[in-house]
Amino acid sequence: MGIGRIGKHLLGHRWRVRKHFPPEAMAAIEQAIRAGETSHSGQVVFAVEGALDGIPLFRDQPARERALDVFAHLKIWDTAHNNGVLIYLLLADSDVEIVADRGIHARVGAAVWKTICAAMEAEFKQGRFEVGVVKGIEAVSRRLAEHFPKQGPGPNELPDAPVVI
Repeated sequence: MGIGRIGKHLLGHRWRVRKHFPPEAMAAIEQAIRAGETSHSGQVVFAVEGALDGIPLFRDQPARERALDVFAHLKIWDTAHNNGVLIYLLLADSDVEIVADRGIHARVGAAVWKTICAAMEAEFKQGRFEVGVVKGIEAVSRRLAEHFPKQGPGPNELPDAPVVI
């Protein structure tokens, strides 16, 4: 574990989320999720964490491992068709991870998710956080529409509002 990583995480937390995702951005992200879910039966969740603290930080938990924990904690795995998708952003590390339930991951694969993450991270490097997240949601929604097209009205099993951890 590097002292630089510890410093980045200890010096910024929720204020970092508010800085990059003001209420208007959070509303736009929620709308993008809602709009995407009109084309597929999947369930998309966006979660953002300003920084790690406590045990995850001092264990030097990588963003991917943290995303898996968040996926489980938010019960994204508990959808009727195993087609939940988490888009997780750890701001302190500028790292995006996509965790997809087994139903969709088996059809799409890790390479596609990595490509979407890289495109989002490129937007973040330009300071376009809202744009990056919305584009990522749209890309995930396109993949879900290919494999899990909407077939009549279905329940919205997971909330569309972004989750701040």
